Amino acid sequence: MKDRLDATAVACLLLCCALWGLNQVAIKAAMHEVPPLVQLSLRSAIAAVLLLGWMRYRKVRFSLSDGTLGPGLLAGTLFAIEFALIFVGLQYTTAARSTVFINTSPLIVAAVLGTFVPAERLRPLQIGGLLIAFAAVAMAFAEGFSAHGGTILGDALAVIAAALWGLTTVTIRMTVLRRAPSELTLAYQLFVPAVLAPLAAWWMGESWPIEWSWLSIGSVFYQSVIVTFASYLLWFWLLTRYPATRVQSFVFLTPISGLLFAAALLGEPITLRLVLALAGVILGITLVNRRG
Repeated sequence: MKDRLDATAVACLLLCCALWGLNQVAIKAAMHEVPPLVQLSLRSAIAAVLLLGWMRYRKVRFSLSDGTLGPGLLAGTLFAIEFALIFVGLQYTTAARSTVFINTSPLIVAAVLGTFVPAERLRPLQIGGLLIAFAAVAMAFAEGFSAHGGTILGDALAVIAAALWGLTTVTIRMTVLRRAPSELTLAYQLFVPAVLAPLAAWWMGESWPIEWSWLSIGSVFYQSVIVTFASYLLWFWLLTRYPATRVQSFVFLTPISGLLFAAALLGEPITLRLVLALAGVILGITLVNRRG
């Protein structure tokens, strides 16, 4: 464990944030050919197979006696529903707006832990940060009623997905998963969607594409191999080698890169209100993460 971020860590963190910001754009770009839940099915299944090979190489195994099965299935189910809402929601709102809403999940974590865990109780400055961030989200959400924003349905699904992402994090932090190998925790979050997403796609009547364009193939490859498998393992590696607080601070760059990619690659409008909302969310999360 190093006590500061070196050039390698900074480069890896910038890469992760750029990859995650582009993820929403990749999903939306292929959506006209590959339905959302079909994308989620493929992404989860491919990444799960790759992770299983990695776990075999690292000799990380599942065990029914280590107490992780129940919390793992809960975390995996929350994760599966979260991403289902993200994928479906992108049919009704822009990738830029979805990115801003989804990255409010740390606020949910802070609010829940601050309420139920005495050691995580929020101080006045942190409560103020929560209020600022939630006010910024409300301002962005209200823009969905105008002609410049996404629809209310898509925005609402992204907000609910952020809440589920936060609850997934809370589940990991408050159960035995916090002591489990990171590969095992990630495995639960991939294997459960790999099972549930195809069932959901069948139930929703989504058809699997017969012909694939290179754009769709590239999008699924990017989502599954680059983001869900490689970047998540890189992120966990960074957390085991460098100070977690400094590593986590870089996640603020993800929605910024998401907005830039959405504007550059999809031509989505980036309104002043959305930019101000993003700034408010970043400020709020910064204040929430301040410790005495």
